[in-house]
Amino acid sequence: MTIPDLDARVRMAAFDFLRVETGRAADGVLSHAVLAAGFTLEGQRVPLVSPQGIFKPAILPEVPLSIRTTYVEEGETAPYRDVIGHDGFLRYCYRGTDPRHRDNVGLSLARQRQVPLVYLHGVARGRYVGAWPVFIVGESPADLTFTVNVEDRQLVSLGDINPHDTGAEGRRRYITRQVQQRLHQEGFRQRVLAAYRVHCAVCRIRHAELLEAAHILPDGHPLGEPVVPNGLALCKLHHAAFDADILGIRPDYEIEVRLDVLEEKDGPMLKHGLQGFHRQHLWTPSRPLLKPKPEFLEERYALFRRAS
Repeated sequence: MTIPDLDARVRMAAFDFLRVETGRAADGVLSHAVLAAGFTLEGQRVPLVSPQGIFKPAILPEVPLSIRTTYVEEGETAPYRDVIGHDGFLRYCYRGTDPRHRDNVGLSLARQRQVPLVYLHGVARGRYVGAWPVFIVGESPADLTFTVNVEDRQLVSLGDINPHDTGAEGRRRYITRQVQQRLHQEGFRQRVLAAYRVHCAVCRIRHAELLEAAHILPDGHPLGEPVVPNGLALCKLHHAAFDADILGIRPDYEIEVRLDVLEEKDGPMLKHGLQGFHRQHLWTPSRPLLKPKPEFLEERYALFRRAS
């Protein structure tokens, strides 16, 4: 088997492995243990991660298989700042400051040869969402960054992708933005649920599959960032009620139910699912840094009061 054949087989096997494992995961999030164990090809184990962000397993001769953005706890500083640029593509940081480091050289080769990679985005400690195939489409030694785009998985057969197809640039930019939005949304959900110890902040139900991360101030608001102090872990019922201004939360964390709903006569779901939480106290994280910001709640509560 020639080296190019081996390289292509490893990457296709990695993509198949990720597709299967992502499908098995209820939320599409992969554990570090699963990625580190990897898969077996030709009798050789092929992991997808290592302690380094740029990773080439031993089976591959030159070009890395994956790049990874590490999860950072709320309030901590990221060792690298991987961001979406104004052009809609991901800027992935060099390893260190030496462009000649073997990991950086490996990604330069990936750009030159247009070899597809896996991108793993940390959404919680030891948990990742994967995007593949991704391509290195540019690099800037002055800024110590690579430019990365995401391809359509429907074109994941290596022979079907033409990375030099300029007519597809708009599609790639769109896909990259969509993938980044999904990664950040899942990251927000994972961080919020972890902060609330997988409890609904209103009813305290503990089934993760029924929980969502609600924004206090919505996307598009100047302060509506996907950070834990702007989030609430809510079950699907209470998330919908919060978004519809049926349920409000005061800056002192007291829950209110809209007056017309509070006075409504209906079955046990309304009584126990909503009305029974009126004037109850919101369940919040123990760490002050992770608690909902009162100023965010105050602005959102004003909207609830106007709806009432």
